[in-house]
Amino acid sequence: MYPYDLFWGINLYGIMIVTGVILCFIVLKVYSKKIGIDSKFLDFIELNGYIAIAVGFFFSAVWQGLYDYIENPAGGFSLSNGITFIGGLMGGALSFFVGYFVFGRKKYSNKLIDILSVLPCCILIAHAFGRIGCFFAGCCYGAPTDSWLGVVFPSGSPSYYEYGAGVAVYPTQLFESFFLFIMFGLTSYLVLKKKFKYNFSLYLFGYGIFRFFIEYIRADDRGAFIGSLSPSQFWSIVMVLSSVPVYFITKKALGKRKLELINEKENK
Repeated sequence: MYPYDLFWGINLYGIMIVTGVILCFIVLKVYSKKIGIDSKFLDFIELNGYIAIAVGFFFSAVWQGLYDYIENPAGGFSLSNGITFIGGLMGGALSFFVGYFVFGRKKYSNKLIDILSVLPCCILIAHAFGRIGCFFAGCCYGAPTDSWLGVVFPSGSPSYYEYGAGVAVYPTQLFESFFLFIMFGLTSYLVLKKKFKYNFSLYLFGYGIFRFFIEYIRADDRGAFIGSLSPSQFWSIVMVLSSVPVYFITKKALGKRKLELINEKENK
């Protein structure tokens, strides 16, 4: 384990988060240019993305605060007890699509569908580095294990306070990061080499399935939500189920975009 705090208040968690955000926008620019996205539309998407990320971080804190309040109403509502990715993803996605439909739809018509398959690649690379940051912070840790995969976090980490010194836990942060890098590679290949248009639906389905099952070996309690389901398991089910309508919505939008491009060529 590397030390969490390095110097001048800088830590590896923050470095990984910033690295992920930077790579998110690098992927957005590079991939968009490779598939021929209009530069002015890309500028709009980039600005909208900055806003969405800021809103997403706020929602991730609000979501966790709500979970904590539901579990212990007497403790009151607070934004100081951590963040949750799925809450941030939902808030950020909501902000992004609202921003597009309010400020960009009239000017850029149906162009959102042109870039939709690139967006999961951006999310995946940022999330993968974010989970490495979680590993350095010691949060989002797994259940105790005697397996050779187990990791002993240093004193001062959350798992140390919960289980004591010398107890190995599953490094679920690294498991998730590994999965996210694989899915980033797959979605990148599909959009760049196969011109695949359904990456968003694939992302919702794939990450939803993975997140649901990895919750069984995570041990950083975020409280129960519905029955025995953790909050993340509930929203994972929502993600998987929503992948189906997203697929058909994408298919319909692609049909409209195709007709629009045909009309543009005929009018030239």
